[in-house]
Amino acid sequence: MNSLLNFYNDHEKQVILGFGLLVGLGIGLLFGWVIWPTQFDNATPGMLRSDYRDDYISWVAEEYEDTGDIEAAQHKLGMDITGRGRWRDEPIPLIQELANSRGAAERPSLQALAQDLSTAPSPDQGPTLLERLKSVLRVLFVLLVVVAVCVLGYLGVTRLIGGKREISERAIASRTMEPVSWEDGGATPLAQFVTTYTLGDDFYDPSFSIEKENGDFMGECGVGISESIGAGDPKKVTAIEIWLFDKNDIRTITKVLMSQHAFNDDALRASLGSKGDLVMVQPGSEVTLDTATMVLRARILDLEYGEGQLPPNSFFKRISMELGAWVKPGAEDVEMRGPEYPDMPSFG
Repeated sequence: MNSLLNFYNDHEKQVILGFGLLVGLGIGLLFGWVIWPTQFDNATPGMLRSDYRDDYISWVAEEYEDTGDIEAAQHKLGMDITGRGRWRDEPIPLIQELANSRGAAERPSLQALAQDLSTAPSPDQGPTLLERLKSVLRVLFVLLVVVAVCVLGYLGVTRLIGGKREISERAIASRTMEPVSWEDGGATPLAQFVTTYTLGDDFYDPSFSIEKENGDFMGECGVGISESIGAGDPKKVTAIEIWLFDKNDIRTITKVLMSQHAFNDDALRASLGSKGDLVMVQPGSEVTLDTATMVLRARILDLEYGEGQLPPNSFFKRISMELGAWVKPGAEDVEMRGPEYPDMPSFG
């Protein structure tokens, strides 16, 4: 689910456009195949090629001579069809002209048909305006239902995503960067921060720049989700990693703060061992990351485990920590190449 949300956040416009195209295609297919399909029936002789038309009229005349059903003849000739199916010219003069051009065998039936059609009452020419309006209203009603379903679906998805964003934004707002008190009487940190993870912040990944007072960049530090357990949303974070990047060191040092359950789980320890040193997190505990020219201390201020169907003390509901970064005494001007690092290649 989180991967889908990340994809949506990165490609929001494309997803909305694709969703709209699919909905439009679905509505078009619904109307074209189900609600209002194209129908090729009830074609009239007036729509046929002249030779086929004449043969068809002769056949209708022969049948009428046998049955005497004038309404059936009118229907077969399409005289009760409206719209595009109507005759371009009056059919009765055409039948009379055909009777004069046909042989003696067909002439009587054609003449009788033309005579009776001229005296017969006009046939019912299709549905009334009200009936046609009812059909249009039914189509509009179905369209309205389809649009309503699409809108409700879209609102449901955006509400879900908005809820996720709101949770993430609340958690991000808790990542304050303010001075903290280091009570051991040591030197003042070059940089110090407070950051808090709360359950539901699935995108928790703060990072902080470490700079001198004159603006010289020394490195970066940060905290992020290292491992989660269980299934479903939000993530059940069981381990958090702290990292320190020193511009004068070739390595990025990482330590993994594990829940009590994760620290005692051999499989999780084996899985996370490659990321860095493993430490069981406890309130008030402190970890130190040491690079060539810098020291980062991370102290746990607050720790609360989540509750549920997972094992006790297996995932964090809230964990707050303070970070302090120091430059080692005498290391302010250390470079990655030179006599202090004889084995380092030159990057000139």
